[in-house]
Amino acid sequence: MTDTAVPTPKDAATVILLRDAAAGIEVFLLRRVGAMAFAGGMTVFPGGGVDPSDADTSIGWAGPPVSWWADRFGVDEPRAKALVCAAVRETFEECGVLLAGPSPDTVVADTSGYRSARELLEKRELSFADFLAAEKLVLRADLLRPWANWITPVGEPRRYDTRFFVAVVPAGQRADGQTPEAAAVAWATPQAAIDEWRAGRSILLPPTWTQLNTLAQYADTDAVLAADPRIEPIEPTLHTVDGQLTVTFPGQDGYYAEGPHPWSSR
Repeated sequence: MTDTAVPTPKDAATVILLRDAAAGIEVFLLRRVGAMAFAGGMTVFPGGGVDPSDADTSIGWAGPPVSWWADRFGVDEPRAKALVCAAVRETFEECGVLLAGPSPDTVVADTSGYRSARELLEKRELSFADFLAAEKLVLRADLLRPWANWITPVGEPRRYDTRFFVAVVPAGQRADGQTPEAAAVAWATPQAAIDEWRAGRSILLPPTWTQLNTLAQYADTDAVLAADPRIEPIEPTLHTVDGQLTVTFPGQDGYYAEGPHPWSSR
């Protein structure tokens, strides 16, 4: 691949949804349908690409100012706002969890009444700004925390510059799998998700595997929300070893030795 053919990474947002359970922290995971052009068949967190409408300045906003998010992610303010909006929108589209409320200090307790709007959002027939305005809701940016930044390696046909967020599922809301992009969904402790991968029952991309390993170190969701990770872009390197495609990334020890990876069948 020549330099001129390298696709520019598209901005994307991923939200690691958390809840406290008897066994400890649990994360919400979905297995993407195999026909998906990107990460088909992989077990991932909810998320997706930034849509141009996510930059709409009319979106009602509660929480840290856009300038704070811009500083944390090292981007300008319009891009920061689009990333946060994409995070909230994609989470709602993919699993029905809505980080928004009728006022800056409330959050909706039941999203089932927004089912038709959710479908329109998925089809891009309704913008997130228009949805929030129609329902008189404000985006609760304070319910999110910045977590990581991973960039798809050069050599992949689709590349994303993905900002990871963490958020606790609001009381009363239920994460579901009612999206055409998910073949299956489940809540699991980070360790249980890693064990599933080790047993060959799931395939994890390096960012997902890394976040699960990191979250397994926290006792509860309060500890995760109180964390202040240093966010630096991580861009793995794609290369071939003994005829097998692989990627090199920070903290990869154990990734190739313990479970399946996305390039094993190429």
